[in-house]
Amino acid sequence: MNDDIRAKEVRLITQKGENKGIIPIEEALNMADDAELDLVLINPNQDPPVAKIMDFGKYKYEIEKRAKEAKKKQHTVDVKEIKIRYKIDTHDYQVRINNIKKFISQGNKVKIVVMLRGREMQHSQLAFDLANRFVEDLKNEPIQIEKQPQMEGRNVTLFLAPQ
Repeated sequence: MNDDIRAKEVRLITQKGENKGIIPIEEALNMADDAELDLVLINPNQDPPVAKIMDFGKYKYEIEKRAKEAKKKQHTVDVKEIKIRYKIDTHDYQVRINNIKKFISQGNKVKIVVMLRGREMQHSQLAFDLANRFVEDLKNEPIQIEKQPQMEGRNVTLFLAPQ
């Protein structure tokens, strides 16, 4: 650790946080050796660089611990997919609406797919009507439409996201 410092003098901070001012590098290294700790560059871009006397292993551990904690709190946004047919029953429709509300409240995006099979392709307008019904029934929720209902192959898809 101490070998990386190339400056002739450093602005030294002790292990207790006291600012010792600008001192020669040899003196700073001796102070660190006397305390049986390391001399660590905190801000090498400053003139003179800022160095602190500390236990480098403990410092590195604390940084890793903070990074791990930040990663734990981070939420990844998933895309939840709901597949339905346009001949959906009213109770099934309500279950899907409740699922969408739950997914959105968890911070996930929702992809609604209205599947069409065979001759149902002739009635694609009914699938668009169903997709628009979802949008209409969810307009009071904190939801934004990411992609309007559109035909993708044999399916009508709609993307919703939390606001």
